[in-house]
Amino acid sequence: MAGTTKTEKIRQKELSQPDSFQKVGTEASDWLAQRQKIIGLAAGVLILGGVGVAIASEVSKRGEEKASQALGQALTVLDRPVEGVEPVQPGDTEPPFKSVKERDEAVVKSLGEFRQQHGGTPSAVTAALAEGKAQFRLGNYAAAQTAFGEYLKGAAQNDPLRAEAFEGQGYALEADGKYEDAIKAFEQMGAAGGPFLVGMGDYHKARMLILLGKKEEAAQVLSKLTTAQPNTAAARQAGERLAVLASEGVKVPAPEAPAAAPVPDAG
Repeated sequence: MAGTTKTEKIRQKELSQPDSFQKVGTEASDWLAQRQKIIGLAAGVLILGGVGVAIASEVSKRGEEKASQALGQALTVLDRPVEGVEPVQPGDTEPPFKSVKERDEAVVKSLGEFRQQHGGTPSAVTAALAEGKAQFRLGNYAAAQTAFGEYLKGAAQNDPLRAEAFEGQGYALEADGKYEDAIKAFEQMGAAGGPFLVGMGDYHKARMLILLGKKEEAAQVLSKLTTAQPNTAAARQAGERLAVLASEGVKVPAPEAPAAAPVPDAG
């Protein structure tokens, strides 16, 4: 019973912490600004090609500018507060939502319509990430997996938000009980990197291994994480999980010693 109690406490602490799914409005705004900058830089390429290329580029530019503006409008739904959660601000013209669920439903409707109208644009890719998060919060896990997949398909390989999309995909697969597939998503999350998610891919992978009954393998992953990514949120949570596993009788490997710094060649 002691192990179960500790596990539940860890779960409650994790749920009480603001995760990446609660930053959807800020992320979307940042993405909108990034896309507009990219459009401005792309305009300079027009002089390098022929007339046909220039016309095609200009049409594309105008289409993306229009889509960016439409995305900003579609995201205004996030500015509306929720009763009992966020205070109404002076000057608000729209009534507050009655619940977080009602707002997420409005987000899905607004962004779904936007993506239908502006499919194929970078802004539509951005909207897929925000929609996936809202779908997940609503419990629409299959729809969330689809939205995250569309974002990952359209986003650049060096896009810093890919890690969050893989995390969301992993969460949605986990909620569907697809733990093996969730592990693959979390492994890709770790490979994608991300300044705020360091080590979290391995931490989530270990959680899935525990759910699959592979506790000793999970302990190995967690132990390596505490050494490889010290002083991170992932390492702290990994330490807490290791303590629970140890209380359940799982053999926890000793942390590996950090690699020694190379000695300069005296010659």
